[in-house]
Amino acid sequence: MKRFPLAVVVALAAATACSSTATSAGQGESASAQGAKIAFLMPDIASTRYELYDAPLFKAKMKELCPTCEVLYQNAGADAAKQQQQANSALAQGVKAIVIDPVDSAAAATIVQSAQAQKVPVIAYDRPIPAAKADYYVSFDNEKIGSLIAKSLVDEVNNKGAKGGLLVVNGSPTDAAAGLIKKGIHTSVDASGLKLLAEYDTPGWQPNKAQEWVSGQIAQFPGQIAGVVAANDGTGGGAIAAFKAADTPVPPVSGNDAELAAVQRIISGDQYNTISKPIKIVAEAAAVIANDFAQGKKPAAKTTLFDTPSELFTPTVVTKENVQKELLGPDGALKVADVCTDAYKAACDKLGIK
Repeated sequence: MKRFPLAVVVALAAATACSSTATSAGQGESASAQGAKIAFLMPDIASTRYELYDAPLFKAKMKELCPTCEVLYQNAGADAAKQQQQANSALAQGVKAIVIDPVDSAAAATIVQSAQAQKVPVIAYDRPIPAAKADYYVSFDNEKIGSLIAKSLVDEVNNKGAKGGLLVVNGSPTDAAAGLIKKGIHTSVDASGLKLLAEYDTPGWQPNKAQEWVSGQIAQFPGQIAGVVAANDGTGGGAIAAFKAADTPVPPVSGNDAELAAVQRIISGDQYNTISKPIKIVAEAAAVIANDFAQGKKPAAKTTLFDTPSELFTPTVVTKENVQKELLGPDGALKVADVCTDAYKAACDKLGIK
């Protein structure tokens, strides 16, 4: 697989003369946090969200909380060994906290242990690290995501009276969050009464791998696939591409992440659902927690998962019926102008999206 290493170091610094003003304004920067370095380590570029949303939103919130702090952002390009190197580099630079969305949840245990040995707290972001107890975990409820997208799709298949069974396209087998989503999917699929035709764990969440696998299932189960439960928008997009390449009708296909391309597919009728989990919520929560750790504070747990203090947010299923309300309103994650391009204008008009 071609690697896409990306190492971007962004310094969010303000003049010392301004920092006291920011602090007095209640932005929360203490003397111990001034000038602190915070590592923000993301897993891949297969999903566009990390570059477009997670990193910019985290940086912006950190700048608000701690104007003199420095965010060290790097993306591992789906390479667990590279992520280990990035974490080691961050520790060598004296970071006060590491926020990490692990490429490989098991391998990331070494990063947790190395950081904690140097008294550097680790915040697991989006994906948990079950093999080592991180200092905090912040995410949307991944098991809930799985159950919601699957239940929504099962209901659609049953409402349409479609004949046949389901394909399930899970996420990466090395991602503990994917395991939680998979567990949630099965709670809905197993109780649906619909036959599970086949299931696949997608290496690295790669859409092309999902497409390749679904293509094989279309050949194996001609005319029998009533729906596809895909664990995210990338794998869902791969599944849809497989049906189109086979020149066969696309059944209901689920997704997760509310990526721009997926929202356009929902509006055009190619994808059935996705999940609205405003990344701003998680990115800003992670920044608050990282800032607390940088100040020597211990953030309170809202709940516990994998014996780790956690904060888990509840997501929302999005279909064409509520896409405008959930994603395209004044405070929505996406802009109508970006979604309703020329290719999708007619579909947007049909749904009353303007």
